[in-house]
Amino acid sequence: MAIQFKKNRIVFHEVVGVEEAESLLEAMQGNSSSKVDLAACTHLHTASLQVLMAGRPAIVSWPRDAELRAWIETALGARS
Repeated sequence: MAIQFKKNRIVFHEVVGVEEAESLLEAMQGNSSSKVDLAACTHLHTASLQVLMAGRPAIVSWPRDAELRAWIETALGARS
């Protein structure tokens, strides 16, 4: 499972494809206070990125991969 939905946390694992975008959207709509953990994410499809851009959740952990982190931070307008 590429995304694990916990009570107040959404944890991304390895490759998060387009298939996960809809369940991510539903989870974020159902709990707008969920925090996102991207530490183990190695690839993020742009559909899921767009869900994050729209929902603006708190990111508690950024991807370990520096290039992926920079790409996501830029898209989300985050400050390191």
